[in-house]
Amino acid sequence: MTIKLEPAETAVYGANIARYLPQMARERPEQTAVVAGVGQDRAGRPIYRRLSFAELDRVSDRYAWGLSASGIGPGTRVLSMVPAGIPLISLTFALLKVGAVPILIDPAMGRRNLAQCIEECAPEVLIGVPRAHLAALIFPRAFRAARRRVVVGSRFIPLGDVNLADLSVPLDAPFPLEPVAPEAPAAIIFTTGSTGVPKGVLYEHAMFEAQVRLLRDLFGIEPGEVEMPAFPLFALFNVALGCTSAIPPIDPTRPAACDPAAVVAFMQDQRVTSTFGSPAIWARVSAYCLEHGITLPHLRRVLMAGAPVPASLHERFRRILAPAADTHTPYGATEALPITSISGAEVLAAIAGRGADPTAGTCVGRPVPEVTLRIIPISEAPIERWDEALALPPFQVGEICVKGPSVTKTYINRPEATARAKIADSDGVWHRMGDLGYLDDAGRLWFYGRKSQRVVTPVETLFTEPVELIFNQHPEVARSALVGVGEMGAQRPVVIVEPRDRRVLRAAAARARLLSELRALGARYPMTAGIATFLVHPAFPVDIRHNAKIFREQLAVWAAGRI
Repeated sequence: MTIKLEPAETAVYGANIARYLPQMARERPEQTAVVAGVGQDRAGRPIYRRLSFAELDRVSDRYAWGLSASGIGPGTRVLSMVPAGIPLISLTFALLKVGAVPILIDPAMGRRNLAQCIEECAPEVLIGVPRAHLAALIFPRAFRAARRRVVVGSRFIPLGDVNLADLSVPLDAPFPLEPVAPEAPAAIIFTTGSTGVPKGVLYEHAMFEAQVRLLRDLFGIEPGEVEMPAFPLFALFNVALGCTSAIPPIDPTRPAACDPAAVVAFMQDQRVTSTFGSPAIWARVSAYCLEHGITLPHLRRVLMAGAPVPASLHERFRRILAPAADTHTPYGATEALPITSISGAEVLAAIAGRGADPTAGTCVGRPVPEVTLRIIPISEAPIERWDEALALPPFQVGEICVKGPSVTKTYINRPEATARAKIADSDGVWHRMGDLGYLDDAGRLWFYGRKSQRVVTPVETLFTEPVELIFNQHPEVARSALVGVGEMGAQRPVVIVEPRDRRVLRAAAARARLLSELRALGARYPMTAGIATFLVHPAFPVDIRHNAKIFREQLAVWAAGRI
């Protein structure tokens, strides 16, 4: 393999988001960039692998030299299916350094969804673990554009063209970053697919730049902090923020099944100051802390996103965190993040100001700096051009629509979805979130649920979030889901509950009592007084990424077979 070296000082970084890694390697060479558990010693104590920023940059450079020499360069679409943590961080930055476009996908989204998403992206290169290469054999059409196939892991498995270890060129010379324009493609990241097949979202380098700026300024994240990214991709932002990424003992495909004792021990051991993850994780961790009288005084902030966060979760953390610390719920989506945010203290104050009325919905805060937010009428039709006359007044429910530097412009090979979600404007693109809500008179956004999951009966429209908040008040209900059975416009509303105690499922008398109490609870509110059908479900289907977004479409099919 022939490598042509160029002096690092001649490199032109341009807008390449990968420049943050060599920058941190210069400014904070000895600081740990990433730390992850790799096992236990004979005494049962954890063993950690650490890489400093200088070491991480050097590992990434060696990959970048090898990738470049093998023909992977500007604009090359590379499907990356590697483990979270050090492999994901080092390889992703190497791909960004050479100007390639990494495709980051949830491998547990289901085989058919996975095949469709990969085919739509048409990756030219596959870099992945052996299971990824086996998938390429099972679904050859989806991978037909992949001219190079790189195996990550065992050399003894006869798959792919080359092993990733062989692309790690043992050179200590800095790799000259590929200069890119701000609007150049940087990555393709997939939505969770909570309402259908996941969609590939095209990110530009400037969009990542805006996200780094917003996260740093919004939450006061400082270089030198230790951040635990319970959502793996957040580790990439930590590099740009100068934070240590402490990779937690959590399976990224099953975050809600985490061992809270192990997570808390890890946080204490690494003295984590900040963390980002799904509310499903923090529900388990906070309950464990309260049960065992554990506080986390070193933790400055807990960011929770991926699904609506119940007020009870904010209240729990008030007993776990130090007085100066707080929870935060940044709201957004893969296509636009963050767009609003609010602290736990303000959430609780806002709820109290509304008289703890569950029909108010969930408060997700004010728009973040640089983001413009409007509420527009609910419609399924595409909107070609933005008109400010679309904006609804406060307290009127409609679709959330946003514009800003972190808002993405298109889906990959989904022209119809792009047309339905994007609105052209003279100075940018508006994204229709597909979520419903309203603004209060203080400019705060209150979330009301997904547009596609609203229930439209012959006489009214019901929204998932306020309806479910009503029934979630029942002490025996773990969570609830409003679904509609039948055609929209003539739907029958059904409320399905997942009980905290599964014994209710087997005891006819207990189940009948619970359903009776739910009807009585619903009758107390005009919004839910007309709901007559209630069902009990053992375990709701949820998304893979956060284990928190309820697949109501699946529950609607299940309910239709029960009534």
